[in-house]
Amino acid sequence: MNGCWITCSGSRTHAIDATSVILCCAALSFALARKPAMTRPSKSTTDNVERADAYFEHGADIGVIGRGPTLEAAFEAVAAATFAIQTDLAKVRPLITVQVQFEESDVELALVRWINTLLSLARCAGVALGKFWLRRDGNFWIGGARGERWNAGHERGTEVKGATLTALSVCRVGSLWEARCVVDV
Repeated sequence: MNGCWITCSGSRTHAIDATSVILCCAALSFALARKPAMTRPSKSTTDNVERADAYFEHGADIGVIGRGPTLEAAFEAVAAATFAIQTDLAKVRPLITVQVQFEESDVELALVRWINTLLSLARCAGVALGKFWLRRDGNFWIGGARGERWNAGHERGTEVKGATLTALSVCRVGSLWEARCVVDV
């Protein structure tokens, strides 16, 4: 039941190989979650000179949180928070529709899969997304987003590369659902 589609201006629907998108998203999520620990550069054992390759500390990742009366509303809010890092959502017109279906029993992994699939589809289609919807039926998730092609009217913010497993949490907080994760920018 996996599938991804892009509909341009309400006309033709183009199928996207959902398995490839999902596998790419899973690999990206896994790679981002397993970043090497930041360490000081080591000295070469042969000439006592610092190595050419090294790591440094940086604060480039951003934590996103979504809250809502339902689990799906919280996921939609995380998508809005994620895409708002990239542009002003109020300026995005709903001209192009992307649709997503996937199966996932773990709600935390479903959040990462939802965000990474949206990011992949938006990047592949060259669109800024601004409106999001999601429905769940057991382990099956069906959703999508609307937006438009990037243009001069959109101020580009920081590019979001993907949702990670870092600080991943989906739970009830009082009467609301709260979903959160760290996105790599």
